[in-house]
Amino acid sequence: MSKTIKILVQASAVALIAGTAAAEGELNIYNWGNYTSPEMIEKFEQEYNVEVNLDSYDSNETMLAKVQAGNTGYDIVVPGDYMIKVMIEQGLLEEVKPNEMENFGNVDPNWVDVWWDPGRSYSIPYQWGTTSFTVDTAVYDGDINTLALMFDPPEELKGRINMLNDMNDVINAGLRYLGYSRCNGNEEEMREVLDLLLEAKQHWRTMDYSTIEKLTSGDVDLSQNWNGAAMRARAQRPTLEYAYPKEGFTGWMDNVAVLKGAPNLENAKLFMNFMMDPENAAMTSNFARYANGIKGSDEFMDPEMLSAPEIVMPAGAPAPDFVTPCPQEVVDLYNRVWTRLKQ
Repeated sequence: MSKTIKILVQASAVALIAGTAAAEGELNIYNWGNYTSPEMIEKFEQEYNVEVNLDSYDSNETMLAKVQAGNTGYDIVVPGDYMIKVMIEQGLLEEVKPNEMENFGNVDPNWVDVWWDPGRSYSIPYQWGTTSFTVDTAVYDGDINTLALMFDPPEELKGRINMLNDMNDVINAGLRYLGYSRCNGNEEEMREVLDLLLEAKQHWRTMDYSTIEKLTSGDVDLSQNWNGAAMRARAQRPTLEYAYPKEGFTGWMDNVAVLKGAPNLENAKLFMNFMMDPENAAMTSNFARYANGIKGSDEFMDPEMLSAPEIVMPAGAPAPDFVTPCPQEVVDLYNRVWTRLKQ
């Protein structure tokens, strides 16, 4: 469910005397649910005398559809890597040149010349991580590093599985399990994927984005999951373990960007520069439990973040697979498979 935070904090006279940049008005952020640090938002409001309104979505596609419809009133969005490229191509983002902002020097060079926004003219790093799955090792004590647990599960896990309600994550996992490439336009191979998913579906309890809640409530014992959510769930259910399947898993980066025609453009730019400060980036990481792309943020992170198995991939694990946007004919094929699966 979308949540809205509406807090207005007046900047103190002391802060103004100290030289804190003065701003006013509002900033409307559209971000993934349960992914924004309240502490970080409060700090931004105090520094700039700006009221922040936060609304949430549960997938890149949900966000894109709302933005395409127009007149959202949002300023900031936080799309995944491939979605940034899609939105740039569709003219939905402002070219705000974060690479010319004061704090851009803090961006890790590894995340500057990225394929979705080379040189970073439209976006900055927010959080990055992987998509795999989490298993309760008190329920299943075998090898967890295989996608077979989702698609051909052992008896202990049948009926105790949650999959993400996400077309790309589910279909791409199926393609990996069968040894096929992503963005697959081969209709025969995609029929095999559909057969695999339909057969496995009988063993799935739910398809839901609320992975932390599903796991910590005991509703399921395995959930397809993001690594930061896996860490947050483990804090409440210590026998949970995050898998690095031998068949592969998705890598991704979410990015802060400004919508074309943003009603509060200057405040959006302030927020973008603010998020490239190491201490502010660390606030988001400490809350959401993902790595970020800002140098020096480690100094401000909770110690457990620096060694958590969900964040630090083990030696020998496959490299994350960063999936690029698929051609439209492949998207259409994915949609047909997904529609059949969800019937």
